[in-house]
Amino acid sequence: MHSLAVTTTGSGPRLILLHGFTQAGTLWGPFGHALGEHATLMAVDLPGHGGSAALHLDLTATSALLGAQFGPEPFDLLGYSLGARCALDFAIARPDLVRRLVLISGTPGLNSDDARVARVARDETLARKVEAEGTSAFLEWWLSQPLFARLSHQVAGVMERRMNEPEGLAASLRLMGTGAMEPLWDRLPTLEIPTLLLAGLQDEKFSALATRMATLLPAATVSLLPGVGHTVHLEAPERAARLVTTWLRELPA
Repeated sequence: MHSLAVTTTGSGPRLILLHGFTQAGTLWGPFGHALGEHATLMAVDLPGHGGSAALHLDLTATSALLGAQFGPEPFDLLGYSLGARCALDFAIARPDLVRRLVLISGTPGLNSDDARVARVARDETLARKVEAEGTSAFLEWWLSQPLFARLSHQVAGVMERRMNEPEGLAASLRLMGTGAMEPLWDRLPTLEIPTLLLAGLQDEKFSALATRMATLLPAATVSLLPGVGHTVHLEAPERAARLVTTWLRELPA
């Protein structure tokens, strides 16, 4: 079986990190450094990204690979955006392996069939765009979106993101995009794992999603950071890291 590329730093209990689209396991910045003072960070390169670029997998196959690679001992799990969807999918599939779950700007998917069809079409357009234009040109467009308006190129890690291959990013869009994801809303009430939901108040869509998810998850805590948008851990790394480390420290596994 193939393995996901992993960067390991820090010391303490294991905390698996799953990054967002166009990123890699090396792009957690000051947020990651702060977390590494309290945990052994295992920062994964998700399929289609970084050292896992050659792996073209959907969420179900990715969850299976995570379980095989990091089990059988339970661990804490944190994901951002694409990584949050992967983390949630994994936690629902393998609750025996997740002690505590942190979701940053996450979603359980789209309940509407029409919405999923539209999103699949949009992601296919984006996949063709990155294949046609290459990673650098695609990133210039991708990071110009309102979601990422608060990030400088340095904070966004543009140089590192350019290491990703167009084929891998296109495969991620097609296989792991929100439209391709089986919606998990109906399964949230079954997830009894302690879950921290982080979002920026300036990101109205994902703040609303976090609030709605918290009403369905049996053991959820919501933290909405003022003055922060979608990329909570990059825009406010110290605040976000303090929230996560305090929550992990105060909440028994």
